[in-house]
Amino acid sequence: MASSETAVPAGIPEFFAGRDVLVTGATGFMGKVLLEKLLRCCPDIRTIYILVRPKKGVEPSKRLESVAKTVLFEGLLKQKPDAFRKVVPLEGQVHDVNMGLSEADQRLILERVSVVFHLAASLDWRASLKKAVTDNTIGTKRVMEFCSRIRNLASLVYTSTAFCQCEEDVLEERVYPARVDPAIVIELSEKLDEPTLEAIRPPLLGRHPNCYTFTKALTEHVVAEYSKTMPICMVRPAIVVPALREPLPGWVDSLNGPIGVLVASGKGVLRSMMCNEKYGAEVIPVDICINLIIAAVHKRAREPRLLPEMPVYNACTGSKDRTTWREVLEIGHKKIIKYPFEWSIWYPDGNIRTNWYTHTLIVFFFQTVPAYFVDFIFLCLFMERFMVRVQRKINSGNELLTFFTMREWVMDNDRGWSLWQGLTPRDQETFYVNNVLPADKDAYMDTAVFGARTYCMKEPVSSLKACRRRIKVQYVVHRACVALFYMGLVYLAVRLLELFTGDLAGFLPASLVPMRSAGTAPRAQ
Repeated sequence: MASSETAVPAGIPEFFAGRDVLVTGATGFMGKVLLEKLLRCCPDIRTIYILVRPKKGVEPSKRLESVAKTVLFEGLLKQKPDAFRKVVPLEGQVHDVNMGLSEADQRLILERVSVVFHLAASLDWRASLKKAVTDNTIGTKRVMEFCSRIRNLASLVYTSTAFCQCEEDVLEERVYPARVDPAIVIELSEKLDEPTLEAIRPPLLGRHPNCYTFTKALTEHVVAEYSKTMPICMVRPAIVVPALREPLPGWVDSLNGPIGVLVASGKGVLRSMMCNEKYGAEVIPVDICINLIIAAVHKRAREPRLLPEMPVYNACTGSKDRTTWREVLEIGHKKIIKYPFEWSIWYPDGNIRTNWYTHTLIVFFFQTVPAYFVDFIFLCLFMERFMVRVQRKINSGNELLTFFTMREWVMDNDRGWSLWQGLTPRDQETFYVNNVLPADKDAYMDTAVFGARTYCMKEPVSSLKACRRRIKVQYVVHRACVALFYMGLVYLAVRLLELFTGDLAGFLPASLVPMRSAGTAPRAQ
């Protein structure tokens, strides 16, 4: 195995040939795409070790079998039926000492692995500070501690997020100093109980909207410290959305971010969202993001082992393919009508707003009230009630998203895009980035909505015809109900005006009191 001090082949497949790789977070949304890309496009890679934690009593080997059976890998397995023989699951947890690996597995990694992809993280925006620090900051610190002992480490990439530096107006591709010492936060997390830690959370978080972005910012500082003795680089993805091209156009298996909003809108349970339509939607397709991460690992291996500062790459579209939230809404609505979801309770006709009062009224009348009405019907029919619970989750998610959708995010990405320029012509085609952007937005949203329906919600294509018939009926009912609603408001306003002017009749001059028609007799006293 070539060490990091020897010459590294210019081509990415040649670089990975004969190498052993460690991947954390391989069972997640991005991790699966990375796994598929390495197996398909780096055919001579020797072994991919993936860290898998036991989940609900399911062994790591069984979880890997479940991952291999997803539609994502169908094309790969048709070409290479034995591809997963190169994937070895290792039981462990990132936040445990030595990543929770057995002694035998530790020796295996320390002696054989030369490239590490650290993607594992907790994406729960509602997580408590203790959990977020444990999963993200302590977890990454444990990974760095362990990987610092790898004998022939050539390159390690840490995947952060482009939204972790909330105090900055412009996100530059550099390491930022920590506002709070990560060591202090880690010590507080380990020594204090959860209620006490939650009590001191607001001053710790500062301008951060949740513990996720706060702990990712802390973790960047931890990684930067280890980069002084290890060949490390960092990639900051923006909001990761369905695949543009590979392995399947529109592939997605997570409801996080815009996809959750899209599905809720398509199901008719989301009618309003706080969002500035003029701001850019900082999103990046998952396949382009993974290509950038692989290119970053390859470039770091070709650089000197130790650098004055850790290389940082922002994986975001920026000015390269700027899309506003208004464009997303307009194109997305057309595609939801084209590919309607099953069991939608109302016609999908939501909108984005910047006025909090208007948004609150729309949510109350068109989300909250209908949810209680539907649950009342279910109660009468002795059925399980769920609509109010769903609405509470949607409202909670909306509150978390507002911080990101009501702010213009400015991100530098020159270094990120330059990764593609440093590849060989063959690798530029295989690990595409610049040569496919700007994308056809209409065509992309077509595949994204279809992908959310097919791959995420598991709704078959065969149900589309019936769903399209139903949505036409829902459109008529929706328009009729909206018309009746506003007619009711007008009627109520007129009645209130009549009552108001009637009450004031005794106090107003005769000239201001509405005249009765000539043929109307005065009311009998």
